[in-house]
Amino acid sequence: MEYSEFARTLDLSAVSAVKALVNPMPTVAEFAAHLERFAPCATAAEWDNVGLLLGDPAAQVSRVITCLTLTPDVAEEVVRDGARLVVTHHPVLFRGAKKLTANTTDGAAVLPLLRAGVAVYSPHTAFDNCPGGINDGLCARLGIQNPRPLRPKDGKRQCKLVAFVPDGDLEKVSEAVFEAGAGVIGRYEQCSFRLAGTGTFFPTAGAHPVVGRVGRREETNEWRYEVVVPEPLVSAVVAALRRAHSYEEVAFDVYPLKPLASGGEGRIGELSEPTTLGALGERAKRELRAPCVQLVGDPSRAVRTVALACGAAGEYLHDAIRHKADVFLTGEVRFHDALAARGANVGLILPGHYATERPAVEDLADHLRASFAGVEVWASRAERDPLAVV
Repeated sequence: MEYSEFARTLDLSAVSAVKALVNPMPTVAEFAAHLERFAPCATAAEWDNVGLLLGDPAAQVSRVITCLTLTPDVAEEVVRDGARLVVTHHPVLFRGAKKLTANTTDGAAVLPLLRAGVAVYSPHTAFDNCPGGINDGLCARLGIQNPRPLRPKDGKRQCKLVAFVPDGDLEKVSEAVFEAGAGVIGRYEQCSFRLAGTGTFFPTAGAHPVVGRVGRREETNEWRYEVVVPEPLVSAVVAALRRAHSYEEVAFDVYPLKPLASGGEGRIGELSEPTTLGALGERAKRELRAPCVQLVGDPSRAVRTVALACGAAGEYLHDAIRHKADVFLTGEVRFHDALAARGANVGLILPGHYATERPAVEDLADHLRASFAGVEVWASRAERDPLAVV
């Protein structure tokens, strides 16, 4: 390399360093936080392995690849094209690898990323079922209206804490219960309700009242103070209330709240007008770019109510039957599930595991590109369906 070319290289490096200081790239942690807001890990299946699975949260990210599965050919693309983060739908090391060597499939996929300092995030079942996730995308592509969870889930169990607080204690008590985890409603924190009123009490022998005297009924200005509390935190929040409250005996109530449906798994909805099982299968093939689609049932039968769940979701067939769906669409099912669908007179549409999930991986790349200006994001170009049609 000639000196002039070497100097020019140094100049370019300096310019890049200055640009990085002025306009720093987002970090792995920032991407992880964004994905957590989009598809909260707490909504994933209990058996799943989601979130940031590999890498340094503080590392800066200039290039991102999304993929359905992190295979060795995808890993090769990641390293070759300089991506710093992989968002893979299916988790790496999902079944708990006992060893990682270059001679194993897991090792061939993960070791190059470790050497290159690439981070890996997986949203998996949280992405399946979140608003705007894979199942909602399938509904949009197939023209399913009014989609709702096929298997609804109750939200987290909560309680309502109602305490009676003198004016002088109100802010101290409020800060204490907020600090202990009360008062969170969705994306809002420090939520409470306060209503002024009058409290009465009669201190008996042995009492040590902060206000008034033993042997005489007292009246005092108090606040009715209400906050919601996650059920597991009730004891801690009540303890914080007691510590912050000046009364010898703190008056409070705890009410259990009925959990409401909060999201759920799979989707069920209706087509704008009836069609046939065969025509809906053709639409699925076209919209999902599937090489073929398997059907169970008479292709000429009329269908309108459609249940679906992406991937290998045969366990949701019974939910579709219970909801009286005309047809159930998923990627793949076992032979005996196909027989069960036929016996229940529910049509089946099976475009393949890859076909039901890969389009959403491409949508996710578009979403991240729009959310992080200046970061190059693309869906893996090396990824292919492992199943071929001959």
